[in-house]
Amino acid sequence: MKSATIPSLRVEPELREAAESVLLPDESLSAFVETALRAGIARRQTQRDFIARGMASRDEARASGKYFTAAEVHADLEAMLLAATTGKDAS
Repeated sequence: MKSATIPSLRVEPELREAAESVLLPDESLSAFVETALRAGIARRQTQRDFIARGMASRDEARASGKYFTAAEVHADLEAMLLAATTGKDAS
């Protein structure tokens, strides 16, 4: 597969200097920008998927009429956390 390019980006000199100041040994500015771009894409995809799951859950609750109180959700989450930290079944 052929590689593609990202459009060049004009920034203030201070931003470039800040980016260069945090580069790892043997890391280029281009590699840093690519890593940051990949992380930004992953974060936005995760956010989009989270919102989609929330909307689907909302729609399911509206259709079924079955809702849970915050206290019920917190209790379930607390049980899951306890199970994860102690290795015991959450039920």
